[in-house]
Order: sequence, then structure tokens, then C-alpha cells
Amino acid sequence: MAEQIAPTRSNLLQRRDQLNLANRGADLLKRKRDALIGEFFSLVQESLKARRALNSTSRDAYFSLFLAKAWDGPEAVESLSLAGDKQLELDIKVQNLFGVKVPQVQPPEFDTKLPFSPVGAGARTLDAAAQFRALTAALIQVAATETRLRLVGEEIKKTSRRVNALEQIVIPGVQAQIRDIRSVLDQRALEETTVLKRIKAKLDAREEAENAEAAETAATALPQKGSMAATSA
Repeated sequence: MAEQIAPTRSNLLQRRDQLNLANRGADLLKRKRDALIGEFFSLVQESLKARRALNSTSRDAYFSLFLAKAWDGPEAVESLSLAGDKQLELDIKVQNLFGVKVPQVQPPEFDTKLPFSPVGAGARTLDAAAQFRALTAALIQVAATETRLRLVGEEIKKTSRRVNALEQIVIPGVQAQIRDIRSVLDQRALEETTVLKRIKAKLDAREEAENAEAAETAATALPQKGSMAATSA
């Protein structure tokens, strides 16, 4: 149901201000959306690059694991893997990207000290451990990049909905209210002009009638004065 607005000049000025504000808001949101789209495509390229690196690192890591089990034995490799620290601390910062708070994950720093004695471990096992550390870093990079990509994509959708709401609902609604108020005000002005013209016509007619009556009275009085002057002579 459309909002009922009193057709007054103050409401007309208020709706014009709202229209200007809505147009400026839509323009700013479009600029924000364009900037986010540019950032989105940049993140897509970064995400694809991180995915390719993950695939390559994963292939190398599992191949090194296969070789380690083949050379050192699966029992030795699995027992050494249990000695590793399962907790990994990450440095996560929040970046404000065009009003969107996205996480920025720093690359993890692994302790150079091995969680087990390298004396009893084979070279293949040590290489597999290093490869899986690189795989962990690649997984974190992919997760961070795709999280940023998802958040930016959601913000683009949200901004597009706001732009569409302004351009398709708010702005046309305010424009329709402005047209309605202006139509009523113009009709009132036309009626007032018509009434004023009628009043002026009546006043002019009354003035003409009074002037005519005054002239007739003056014309009637002149013969009477002449007759009185002749009688006295």
C-alpha cells in the first residue's frame, strides 16, 4: 500500500531532498560494487593460483610419503608422525576491504626443530615431513583466499540488492510521490488563479457599474443646474 503524503510544499521539498539522497546513495553503492567486483576477479586469479599450488604440493607430498613408507617402512613413518605437534598457531588479521571485514592470514611459521630425533629417521621420511609442512601451508593459503573470495562475493550480492532496491523501489516511489504532490499543487494553483480572475472580473464589473452610475448621476444633475440658473435670471 502506497504511503499517503499530504500534498504540501514542505513535503514536496522533503521528497526532493530524499530523491537526491537516494540518487547519491545509489551512485556510491555502484562505485563500491564496481570496486568489489575488481577485487573479486583479482581474488579469483589468486584462488586459482593457490589451488594449482595446492595440487602440485599435494602430489609431491603424497609421493614422498609413498617413498618414505617404501624405504623406511609404514610402521616407522606412522610412529614418527604421531610425535608431531598437532597444534598450529596462525596470525590472523582483519582487513577492511571497501567496508567488508575479511581475514588476512599470515603464512604459518614452522619450528625448524623436528618433533622427533632425525637419527632414527630415514632421509625419505624427513623429506616427507618437509613436504607435508609445505602442504599444510598450501591448505591454509587456499582456505584464506577462498574465505576472502566468499565474503567479497556475498558483499557484492548484498550491494547489488541495495542498488536494485533503490533504483527499482525507493527512487520510483519518491518520484511518483513528487509527481502526485506537484499535480495537486498545480491544480490548486490553477483553481486559485481562476478564483482570482473571477474576483477581479467582479470587482472590475462593480467598478464599471459604479463609474457608469456616477456618470449618469452627473449627467442628470447638469440640466437641473441650467434650469435653476435660467429661473433666477
